[in-house]
Amino acid sequence: MANLNQSRPKLYVMDNGRMKMDKNWMIAMHNPATIQNPNAQTEFVEFPVYTVLIDHPAGKILFDTACNPNSMGPEGRWGQATQQMFPIDMPEECYLHHRLEQLNVRPEDIKYVVASHLHLDHAGCLELFTNATIIVHEDELNGTLQTYARNVKEGAYIWGDIDAWIKNNLQWKTVKRTEDNLLLADGVRLLNFGSGHAWGMLGLHIEMPETGNIILASDAIYTAESFGPPIKPPGILYDSVGYASAVEKIRRIAHETNADVWFGHDSNQFKNFRKSTEGYYE
Repeated sequence: MANLNQSRPKLYVMDNGRMKMDKNWMIAMHNPATIQNPNAQTEFVEFPVYTVLIDHPAGKILFDTACNPNSMGPEGRWGQATQQMFPIDMPEECYLHHRLEQLNVRPEDIKYVVASHLHLDHAGCLELFTNATIIVHEDELNGTLQTYARNVKEGAYIWGDIDAWIKNNLQWKTVKRTEDNLLLADGVRLLNFGSGHAWGMLGLHIEMPETGNIILASDAIYTAESFGPPIKPPGILYDSVGYASAVEKIRRIAHETNADVWFGHDSNQFKNFRKSTEGYYE
């Protein structure tokens, strides 16, 4: 039986805390002002930040790396305006390295880290994975390095995080615009969503023997409300045409492969996930 278990992938959902922001960042113009309601209220919403570990016979694959533990506070890496707009509540047990530790996994055990994109709540702990191949969209890495070179200290790309990646000499593998549906391991494929929410977005299509097929969409689709139909784009958006095209691509692949779509930050969906502290999917 031991051999049987080792030959089957296990998927762990790791809870990495809660972030808050104006709902307009998540669903653009979700409550527009009108003549009848000239001072329409906005809303400060809370949503989960999570990462996924695939314990695969061919090597461990990590999807995203959440926020850096040293993000908030006067000495935090995030700028003061960023901390005000996107505060993260991350108890110590939610730190990525602690979640991995609970599973007896060390950062050096990870073979691949797939960075869906390089925003503050998805790439904050990349610096830990010096042994891994870090897979990212080429346009995303290029744009992010420009924000670093231009010394941009506020916003979704964190100067201090990028600085740590460079100093730790990470091993990058970029996915070109023209590449898609790349086999990463048996039953695990890289999906290229292109530009939309960010300069270049990646996802995963995972075949699980018992659970069935899963698409990790990350912020290509924030929530079920974003997914629609109709599609509701976010306020954090680089390419609106690319965004809609990525959502429809995910819808098509989900339909063709009978896959569940796991959104980037859907509170209701996340509530129903089996967390790494409770078990795993296989």
